[in-house]
Amino acid sequence: MGLNINPDKKIKVLVVDDSAIVRKILSRELAYDPQIEVVGTAPDPYIARDRIVALKPDVLTLDVEMPRMDGITFLRKLMKHFPMPVIVVSSLTAQGGKTAMEAIAAGAVDVVCKPGSAYTIGDTSHALIEKIKAASAARLSVQASKPTQGKKPAEVLSMTETTDKIFAIGASTGGVQALSEVLPALPANAPGTVVVQHMPAKFTTTFAERLDSLCAMEVKEAQDGDAIVPGRVLLAPGGFHMLVRRSGARYYVEIKTGPQVFHQRPSVEVLFNSVAKFVGPNAIGAILTGMGADGAAGLLNLRHAGAHTLAQDEKSCIVFGMPMEAIKLDAAEKVVPLQEVAKTLIMFAQQTATAGKI
Repeated sequence: MGLNINPDKKIKVLVVDDSAIVRKILSRELAYDPQIEVVGTAPDPYIARDRIVALKPDVLTLDVEMPRMDGITFLRKLMKHFPMPVIVVSSLTAQGGKTAMEAIAAGAVDVVCKPGSAYTIGDTSHALIEKIKAASAARLSVQASKPTQGKKPAEVLSMTETTDKIFAIGASTGGVQALSEVLPALPANAPGTVVVQHMPAKFTTTFAERLDSLCAMEVKEAQDGDAIVPGRVLLAPGGFHMLVRRSGARYYVEIKTGPQVFHQRPSVEVLFNSVAKFVGPNAIGAILTGMGADGAAGLLNLRHAGAHTLAQDEKSCIVFGMPMEAIKLDAAEKVVPLQEVAKTLIMFAQQTATAGKI
């Protein structure tokens, strides 16, 4: 069973933003997609509350900086009394990134940048349309357990032969919650880890900082040339592809622009294909919750290259799109619930990968 998106049934959207111009732009842009119907708009949370009851939208887009009641407070109340998929539309600033992380912690499914000088309206509207479709298929009953506040105790693994292993992880919608459960469960000396999470620029900076505060491993937003070493997680920066390269015995990342792949930059596919090429049987690949097919063929390439591979199971996914596509291709050696992803990664790291398992 996959995404429950019926092409004949329109996704009803309510746009909540205190700016009349933004409400107008978003309503106009969303109306271009035949699968989406903007059923109404609201300038503040109080009017939004009444319109949610009257119009029963499938998805809400929410500005978090509004008068009368801030968006985060509204979101918490909404998820408690009237849970529904919410996409936060936030400013592309460092503060906007922090607020977006708070919103996701409060129950928002995803985040997109407000139209502005940094992003064209076309880029914003395309991203928002894709996220609305993913959100309409999201299962709000699936929530990652809340990670421990502060760094976890630095467990040490007996890994005499795993220092050259690399974890490669890809996620999209629901991935912030999933990664906030998986990465803090890894010990301080786990193999070097590279992660693509579909997320705008600036927001990845804040997300990396948040993960670093939760994990025993060091977590940082990747910069071009960063070494992949045990105990470190490199998160692809929003708006850039991240590839793994090798120089002698040293692995490092290359950060570059280029066309979007599966409508994404960073793309999981780009990361996985580079890991398959340069790391091969020393890699362990994992594909987590998200809509679409980004990373599915790349995970298959990893498996063909002799890497261990896994996918998150349907029951624990907020959106079972990317893992479903990978499973269809027989790209996943194992399919496991979210709470077993970290344990499975470590188990694979302690095994000797054998080339040509397929």
